[in-house]
Amino acid sequence: MLDKPSAKSDAKTVAKTDPALLSRFAAIVGDKYAITDPALQAPYLIELRHLFEAHTPMVLRPGSVGEVSAILQLANATKTAIVPQGGNTGLVGGQVPHHNEIVLSLNRLDRIREVDPTSNTITCEAGVTLQRAREAAAAADRLYPQLLPSEGSCTIGGNLSTNAGGTAALAYGIARSHALGLEVVLADGRILNALNKLKKDNTGYDLKNLFIGAEGTLGIITAAVLRLIPRPRAVETAFIGVPSAEAALELLGMAQEHAGNDVTSFELMTRRCVEMVLENDSSSRDPLAAPHAWYVLVELSSQLRDGLRLILEELLEHGMERGLVADATIADSLEQAKAFWRIREMLGEVQRHAGASIKHDVSVPVASAPAFIAEANAAVTAFIPGSRPLPFGHLGDGNIHYNVTQPAGADKDAFLARWNEMNAVVFAVVKKYGGSISAEHGIGVMKRDILPSVKDPVAYDLMRSLKALLDPNGILNPGKVL
Repeated sequence: MLDKPSAKSDAKTVAKTDPALLSRFAAIVGDKYAITDPALQAPYLIELRHLFEAHTPMVLRPGSVGEVSAILQLANATKTAIVPQGGNTGLVGGQVPHHNEIVLSLNRLDRIREVDPTSNTITCEAGVTLQRAREAAAAADRLYPQLLPSEGSCTIGGNLSTNAGGTAALAYGIARSHALGLEVVLADGRILNALNKLKKDNTGYDLKNLFIGAEGTLGIITAAVLRLIPRPRAVETAFIGVPSAEAALELLGMAQEHAGNDVTSFELMTRRCVEMVLENDSSSRDPLAAPHAWYVLVELSSQLRDGLRLILEELLEHGMERGLVADATIADSLEQAKAFWRIREMLGEVQRHAGASIKHDVSVPVASAPAFIAEANAAVTAFIPGSRPLPFGHLGDGNIHYNVTQPAGADKDAFLARWNEMNAVVFAVVKKYGGSISAEHGIGVMKRDILPSVKDPVAYDLMRSLKALLDPNGILNPGKVL
C-alpha cells in the first residue's frame, strides 16, 4: 500500500462490542441509520491516503443533536469508545476507528439553520459540506472565506475539529478564525449551547476554542456560527516564474505592500511540482513558455470593482525590475484562473505516480521558509541519496507541505520503512527554525507519539488534564492526539 508509514503500529487489543449493547445504540438512531454491513461501512473506514486499517462493529448516523446526546450518554455509561467523523477527508488517521470503536458519522446533521447577512454570519450543522456553506453564503452575497480542495466532501464539523487551514488562510485565517459560536455535545451527553453571533462576548473563558482543533477528543461539535465577509467584487490571479524561494519571499513582501490585505493567496511550487502535474494530468498545461526553478500562484481579491488588475500588473512590473519575476501570466478568465489553481490542487493526487512519498505538513516563520526548505533538502538527500524533495504550499503563512518522494527506481516498501527516520530528519530542521510539525492536518494517530517530544511539557500536561476532566472515561476518539 503506497504512502503507508512504518511507524510502530498502534497495537492495542481490538475490542469486541456486546451485540445487545449494539442493539441499544441502534435503537437511538433506528436500524436504517445503524450500519453493520461491511460493504456499506467501507466509505466510513477507508481514508484518503490508505494509511491505516480501520474496522468497526457499527456506524451510527444520528439525525439530530438529541440523538448525538443520547448516543454519548449510553457510550459514557457503558464506557464504549466512539470515533466522531465528518467527511472522512482527514490525513493523519484521526477520523477512523483503529480498535473496533463505534463510528459516529455526523453527515446527516446537514441543515443550514440560518444565514444572517446583516450580522455577517451563517449557522451550520456539523455535516454541512464546506461547498454548501460557501454556496449558501454566496446566495446571500457573502463569502465564507475558508477554501479547501476537498470542499465538496469535507464538512464544517470536521474543518473545525481539525482547525483546517487552506489556500486562503493568508488573508482570512484558519478555521478557528471563522467560528463565533459552537454547539458541542460533551462526553457525558450534555449539550453545550454557545451558538452566539456576538463579535464581543467577554463573559469568562472562551470555551469554544477548547473544541476547535481537538479532533473530537474533548467533545463533538454538532453546529457552529461562522463569520461571513462581503463577497469580493474583483479577483485577479497570476502564475509567476521566480528564480528562487528567496525571490518568492521578497515578492510576497512587495505584494503585501502593493495590495495589503487584498493578497488572498500566495502559493509556492517547485518546477518538479509543475512537471509532475503536467506528466500525470492530461487536463493541465504549462502556463508559461519556458521552465523556471520556482513558481508562485498569487491571488488578489478586492471589494472594489476596478483597479485590482492594475495593482497586479504594477506588482509584476516592479518584480521584474528587481529580478524577482522571470516571467508571469495573468488569468484573463475564470476558466484560466481555475486552470492555474488546478496545477496547485492536483499536487497531492499526482505524487503517487512518481512512487512512494513520505509527507510532512509543517510550518515555520514566514521569513524562515526559504532557509528551512534549503536545509531540509540538503538533510533528506544526505539521509537517503537520490530522494526527491517536493516542497510546496502556503508561503504566505509559512505552511510548507514538505514531501519527499522515493529515489527513482527504488523499492517503495524499503523507502517507506524509513518513515520515522525521515520524520526525525525533517522535524529536526523544523525545530531549529521554531516551527510546528503540524500546520493544518492535525495530530491524529500519525503524529501522536511525536507530540510529547515537540510540545512544551507544561502545555502537554494541560492537554492531558483537560482530556481527563472533559472525558474521564476516555470514550471520545481514544488514542488520537494524546
